[in-house]
Amino acid sequence: DPSGIEYVKDLISGVSGVEKVLTKSEINGLDHQRSGDLIAIAEADSWFTYYYWMDDKKAPDFARTVDIHRKPGYDPVEMFTDPADKLISLKVIGKLLRKKLGFRTLMNVIPLNASLVKGSHGRIPDNTDDFPIFISGKPNISEHHQIEATDVHDLLLKQITLNHINK
Repeated sequence: DPSGIEYVKDLISGVSGVEKVLTKSEINGLDHQRSGDLIAIAEADSWFTYYYWMDDKKAPDFARTVDIHRKPGYDPVEMFTDPADKLISLKVIGKLLRKKLGFRTLMNVIPLNASLVKGSHGRIPDNTDDFPIFISGKPNISEHHQIEATDVHDLLLKQITLNHINK
């Protein structure tokens, strides 16, 4: 209901870890038919976990695995194993051995500890020194020192085309 957007924006803006919330009129370049009505931007060194359960014992099976198809969004905790588990290396080796021997096994070695993540995903860095870089072996692949994220596709295509032509 469009009449409730400002109300919802105010609610989300008050949540800890939210730096700002943008409406469609404030979303520069993201006003797409599949984009939402609001976009919440995390504070620096914060991220929005998808954990929707209150008790880890009730977490879904996929929460402790790398499972991009069932998780509602990106899960940076997938980069970690449980640092408190002294036997985690042996558990991982055991699971890999079972897989190698042809047994089906669930690689459920990811902790449910969002505090392991230090940083944000998708947030524009405050300092341009922290921006991503685009490196090319071709001179003048980009006429600009700083490029827009939406230009990366065309630059990659140009790079591939130039490599193919020069072979």
